[in-house]
Amino acid sequence: MAWCARQASRCRYLLRAARDAEFPSRLSGSRGFAPLSLLPSRKDVLLWGLQGCRRASVGSCSLPDSAKDGSFPSPASCSPSPVKQEQGKAEPLPGLNAKILCEDWDDIQPSSALEEISEEEAVQIIAEPLLPLQSSTLRDYVDHSETLAKLVHLGVDLSQVEKRQKAGQLLLTLDFEKDIKKILLFLKDVGVEDNQLGSFLTKNPYILGEDLEALETRVAYLKSKKFRKSEIAQMVSRAPYLLLFSVERLDNRLGFFKNELGLSVKQTKDLVIRLPRLLTGKLEPVKENLQVCQIELGFQRSEIQQIVFKTPKILTASRKRLKQTFDYLHNIMGIPHRTLTHFPQVFNSKLLRIRERHMFLKFLGRAQYDPAKPSYISLDQLVSLPDEVFCAEIAKASIEDFEKFLKTI
Repeated sequence: MAWCARQASRCRYLLRAARDAEFPSRLSGSRGFAPLSLLPSRKDVLLWGLQGCRRASVGSCSLPDSAKDGSFPSPASCSPSPVKQEQGKAEPLPGLNAKILCEDWDDIQPSSALEEISEEEAVQIIAEPLLPLQSSTLRDYVDHSETLAKLVHLGVDLSQVEKRQKAGQLLLTLDFEKDIKKILLFLKDVGVEDNQLGSFLTKNPYILGEDLEALETRVAYLKSKKFRKSEIAQMVSRAPYLLLFSVERLDNRLGFFKNELGLSVKQTKDLVIRLPRLLTGKLEPVKENLQVCQIELGFQRSEIQQIVFKTPKILTASRKRLKQTFDYLHNIMGIPHRTLTHFPQVFNSKLLRIRERHMFLKFLGRAQYDPAKPSYISLDQLVSLPDEVFCAEIAKASIEDFEKFLKTI
C-alpha cells in the first residue's frame, strides 16, 4: 500500500507540473522551482503517467466493486491481484527528464556530520575560538566582549580591575551601549576629564553598576551644600568611591568632622575638598589619631583643630609614625607644642630626613629653632628645601660636606 500511495503522489505531482506549464504566470514569482523549459507539456505528462501506472500495476492494490458506489473497502479486501505485465516498454517522452521526475525525494538522506570531506575543504574551515567557561583573568574574554574591548580602549587596566572583588563578573554582565555609556556621559558632566576616565574606572569599576538616578541625587546633595562644580569634580577625581555613598552617609560624615573638630561649615568644606577620602574612608583611624594627638602627644583641642585644618593627612597617618615623629621633634630637637601647631606640615616629612638634617645643623652649631633668637631656622625650611638649597642657604655648607657627614652617622 505504501508503494501504491507513493506512485499516486508522483502522478499528482506530474499533473501539477503540467498545469503549471500551461500557466507560466503562476511560476514567475516562485522560489526554488525549475525553469519552464525543463517542464513537460500537459499531454506528455498524462501519457507518461498512464503508462507508468500500467507498468506499476503488478502488486498494486485493486479496489473492489463496493468502492465504485462510494462505500469504503475493508482492510482485508485490499489484497494483491496478479495482472499481466505490459510487455512493451514505454518510450521516453521528448523534453521529459524522467530521472528527475521519478526520483523519490523521501528517500534522500540528510547530510551527516560524519561525512568525509577532502583535505582542501578541511583546511578552509575556520573555527571560532571558544568562550572560556571559567577563567582567572579578564584578558581571555576581551576578544569576545565588545564591552571589555571598549573599556580597554578608554584606558581601563583590566589586570587591576580583576583584583577587586566581583568587579570582573560585573563587567561581563554589562552592555556598553545600554549600561556603561550613560555612566560615562554622567562622569564627564560631573567634571571627570576624558583622559581621566580610564584611571577612574580602573580604581572604581563598581560605579558602572550604579543606578544613574542615585548618582545624580548624590551630586545634587553636594551642590545643595554649596560645593561648586569645580570642587565636586576635584573631589570625585581624587576620591573615586565618593559617589558610591548614599546621601545619608555623606551627610553624616560632614556632620562628624564639623562637630568632632569644632569647625565652621566653610572650614569643614575646605577640609574635605583638600582630602575628600575623609568622606569615603573608615572613621576608626580618624578617631584613634585624634585621641593620640590629645592624650599621648598632649595637644589642646584648639591646637588639634589648627593642625588638622592645615594638614588634613594627619587624620589618616600611621599612629606609630605620628608618635615617632613627635617624639624626635619635641623631646630631642626641643620643638614646643605651639611651634608644631604653626608648622604641622613637618609631620608629613620622613623622620630620616628630619634626623639627618638636624644632626648636620647641630654638628655645624646652627640648630636653632626658636623664632625669638638670632639665626632662627623654621621647620618648614628644615624639611621642604632640596638638599642643594638646604646646604647653601640654611647650613652654609657644600653638598659634598653634607654627603660626607651622612657617611659618618
